[in-house]
Amino acid sequence: MNATGALGRYGEELAARRLAGAGMTVLARNWRCGRTGEIDIVARDRDVRGLEVLVVCEVKTRRAGSFEHPMAAVTRRKADRLRRLAECWLDRRGGPPPGGVRIDLVGVLLPRHGAPVIEHARGVA
Repeated sequence: MNATGALGRYGEELAARRLAGAGMTVLARNWRCGRTGEIDIVARDRDVRGLEVLVVCEVKTRRAGSFEHPMAAVTRRKADRLRRLAECWLDRRGGPPPGGVRIDLVGVLLPRHGAPVIEHARGVA
């Protein structure tokens, strides 16, 4: 694995821990659907009514000082791909849960010194 891959895996591990710590259940990591692509984290959450929600989570990890903040990384094209991936997941598992589907983003910023900064944005697309 190259340095970029290792950085991404580290960020995904931090993101999975954050989601689990927020009460979500991680169902899959790095789930692939043919040529459509990969979902970094698939999780289960509850909405405000207590209904189960499927969460498709994109994780972006950056080192401090990099050109782009991790939270700016989900473009319209990326959001469309995440929607297609969510449809693929649902097709293979019998449809959406009662609370529907949500696309989240976890941004991980790794400073030169100190603890990583982790931001979780719900419902970004």
